[in-house]
Amino acid sequence: MLISELYTAVQGEGAYSGTPSVFLRTTGCNLRCWFCDTPFTSWNPEGEDVPLEELRQRISAFGVEHVVITGGEPMMPVEMTELTRQLKEAGHFITIETAGTIFRDVTADLMSISPKLSNSSPKQDEKWLARHDETRLRPEVVAILTNRFNYQLKFVVDTPDDLDEIEEYLAPMANIDRRRVWLMPQATTREELAEKTVWLKPLAQQHHFRFSSRLHIEAFGNVRGK
Repeated sequence: MLISELYTAVQGEGAYSGTPSVFLRTTGCNLRCWFCDTPFTSWNPEGEDVPLEELRQRISAFGVEHVVITGGEPMMPVEMTELTRQLKEAGHFITIETAGTIFRDVTADLMSISPKLSNSSPKQDEKWLARHDETRLRPEVVAILTNRFNYQLKFVVDTPDDLDEIEEYLAPMANIDRRRVWLMPQATTREELAEKTVWLKPLAQQHHFRFSSRLHIEAFGNVRGK
């Protein structure tokens, strides 16, 4: 499997914020968000091809229960089904961070789904713009994931107007528990994160959503391996 990073840190977002975790970051993505904070997995993909057994051993060697599988888009590799099965058999708690555009028969304790709003569209790149916008929302896939797995939805918010789009997206999804919907600022610097937190946190409460900061940005900024 092609991976770009494997490291330990604390989970910075969502329900398990602050939890010590192993982060496995796959390489490859079917989307091209303009604000992608891991361009080495999407715009300019790079990585190491690691056999599954070796990868499982590397992960378990950290001695950490929680494993966060992220990307890129971690539901792309066909090997993900077998890897997650092996990790679960080894006693790990597995979170998969996905955009919710691809379904794969994986094993997960938490499906962390981040549907991409129109604010993600790469308007600076005509080659990718149409493909991104045609692919970024797959409500039929999200419906399967939220029915099959314990889940959270995480929306990256850039401006207050994004709340209208989130409400429109959720309106036909009667099964979604609003207490499992998290709003996060679109930010890659501490300063940007702090500025947007001021208005986004009360907006989340107003809409009966939950607010998530990004602890790794607070602590380090946008740095690889943190």
